[in-house]
Amino acid sequence: MTEHRPLGPPASTTIATIANDVGVSVATVSKVLNGRGDVAPGTRARVEASLDRHQYQRRARRHATSGGRVGLVFHEFDTGWAMEILRGVEAVTSAAGIGLSVAQLDGAHRPPARWLEALLADRPLGVVFVLSHLAEAQQQHLRRQGIPFVVVDTDSATSASVPTVGSNNWNGGLLAARHLLDLGHRRIAVISGPPEVLCSRARAAGFQSAHEEAGLVLDRELIRYGSFSAGAGHAHGLQLLQRPDRPTAIFAGSDIQAMGVLRAARQCGLRVPEDLSVIGYDNLPLSAWTDPALTTINQPLRDMAGIATQMLLDLTRGNEPATSRIDLVTELVVRESTAPPTHPH
Repeated sequence: MTEHRPLGPPASTTIATIANDVGVSVATVSKVLNGRGDVAPGTRARVEASLDRHQYQRRARRHATSGGRVGLVFHEFDTGWAMEILRGVEAVTSAAGIGLSVAQLDGAHRPPARWLEALLADRPLGVVFVLSHLAEAQQQHLRRQGIPFVVVDTDSATSASVPTVGSNNWNGGLLAARHLLDLGHRRIAVISGPPEVLCSRARAAGFQSAHEEAGLVLDRELIRYGSFSAGAGHAHGLQLLQRPDRPTAIFAGSDIQAMGVLRAARQCGLRVPEDLSVIGYDNLPLSAWTDPALTTINQPLRDMAGIATQMLLDLTRGNEPATSRIDLVTELVVRESTAPPTHPH
């Protein structure tokens, strides 16, 4: 009887094998593998099909016991938030004797094609992506190069094939809304992050669920999406607070956003928390030093970053993680910026 075994990548599969299969030069295959842009689309498609067919993947170049460098890619730098992530990653890489290179995507949540070419030229041990994700073709490029990657709190969490570390964003939104509802607020606005980012939608969904469990109908006009920046908090805050039926409380999607809301409240002549309660998200160190000190949802950013980096180093050693998704607990931190409404609507 003939034994049928799963087809696996033959040990002899090389760049030359792919070149011969497609009928192109070895240099052309190498350009496709390295993400170079100077290959005709039709040729690129045929080479990538052959790479998939042969399940081609470069052998690991070295193990992350010491030496080498890990790439850390932010969607954009945000002073306090990014610093917490950076500290978490650096604590793990420095302990392992591994270098760290940092890049940012100017606010984009998906790296442009030219970025991939530069990354592959740098040959990192692996990459940590923060609030950014790769297109499927870009993921394939990294896998073929034997470059593992993990993501921190991004919509790549929807793919089980991408190791991801985040926090329970839905529960964070739920805790924030429950706190404000328990204080007696009934007209509460939420300013979340970009709608295309999963954590933004999850926080807003948790916020809405708290209203549903309290038997309240949420005014859709009080749900806003934007960036996690102070500017977005300020702009949306002004719009909300200048309404004749303004909210008595605002849940901001980040502490930085909440600081923009605090400024908007001052410009509108409103006192926090007497006239307006404000709650943030992240529990950045500076949130305890605002005036008033900010009530917020603690998101363990350093722990998230450290765990993601450890997962990455395990992958560089050939060890698959026990789970592809880790969500850490979020907790309410009550300070001075929330109180019962003085004049509830």
